[in-house]
Amino acid sequence: MPTIAEKAPVSKPALWVGRVLSGLVILFLLFDGAIKLVPWPVVTETMDRIGYGSSESLARSLGIITIVCTVLYAIPPTSILGAILLTGYSAGRWHRICGSTGPLFSHTLFGFYLGLMVWGGLWLRDRSLRAAIPFRR
Repeated sequence: MPTIAEKAPVSKPALWVGRVLSGLVILFLLFDGAIKLVPWPVVTETMDRIGYGSSESLARSLGIITIVCTVLYAIPPTSILGAILLTGYSAGRWHRICGSTGPLFSHTLFGFYLGLMVWGGLWLRDRSLRAAIPFRR
């Protein structure tokens, strides 16, 4: 008996668009995590300006969290867990950074855009997620 996931086909164009979208998110977040591991003075200065303080250990911790969540997202069996963790991390981080003081479309909604790309890419490339969250015509 076929499972629900086996009944929800993924077309080749949707699969590739999902892979490209997810790949862009993965590259961006790995870069974001890597610059926090170093951490360059621009990273700690920016963290201080937005209210986190200029702690190198905090920057490294945030970098590790970003990289771990991104790797979980990149590995197909754990991609949904990674997407959930990235959603929570980015929502909390961008709310803390921008609050209601930053420009709406470029700063405040950046976490929302990132979440759309994370979940949109995953939905396009993952058959089981398409079966769990079906969009009907």
